[in-house]
Amino acid sequence: MRIHSLQHVPFEDIGSMANDFIARGYVLNTTHWYRGDKAPDVHSFDALVVMGGPMGIYDEAIYPWLADEKILIKEAIHAGKIVIGICLGAQLIADVLGGKVTRNANKEIGWLPLQILPEANAHPIAQILAKYPEVFHWHGDTFAIPPGALHIARSEGCLNQAYALNDQVYGFQFHLETTPASAAALIEHCAEDIDGSRYTQPASFMLADARRFARINRAMSEVIAHIFDK
Repeated sequence: MRIHSLQHVPFEDIGSMANDFIARGYVLNTTHWYRGDKAPDVHSFDALVVMGGPMGIYDEAIYPWLADEKILIKEAIHAGKIVIGICLGAQLIADVLGGKVTRNANKEIGWLPLQILPEANAHPIAQILAKYPEVFHWHGDTFAIPPGALHIARSEGCLNQAYALNDQVYGFQFHLETTPASAAALIEHCAEDIDGSRYTQPASFMLADARRFARINRAMSEVIAHIFDK
């Protein structure tokens, strides 16, 4: 299995997913858009993992590569590749599939719980998420659920948190892959986002308990197992 990730900034890589893929013997490659990398050929990978970043999906005037990225995501979906989006990645995928991306009413930054939608209770991803009382968030935008996709989860501060389309395409607004190191990097580079609003938490609280990261990384491993171990 060939995994290709799309990385938008130096401090948001695939995190704990790397261990899951390496343990399976998968080949890992990355396009670093911020370094000027070119888009890969859609036939060079079997699964595409689209990561987060502080930019918005409509910021093509500032980040021209966003246009190329959207084309690549659309090609990958049409080619039947597995496509997974985290945070900005989930927003980019939603946009490509016809789900509008907008500013959320609230920023969500820190450890906050999810609520599973009743219509999604039987879905394996919903059953995984239901076992974990809180996940890590860092976002100010939100996506509409793409046409035809299953709405899996929401939170108190954000209506749309996760979706799945045909056991091929998955979008997660939150982060299960975050490690203590990657959370510290987010705090270092995006500290201005922590503004004391209702659903944001102090940096010290976010980093205080390493067991939280271990739990979400286990959840990530279970999600990866569902998607890939078939």
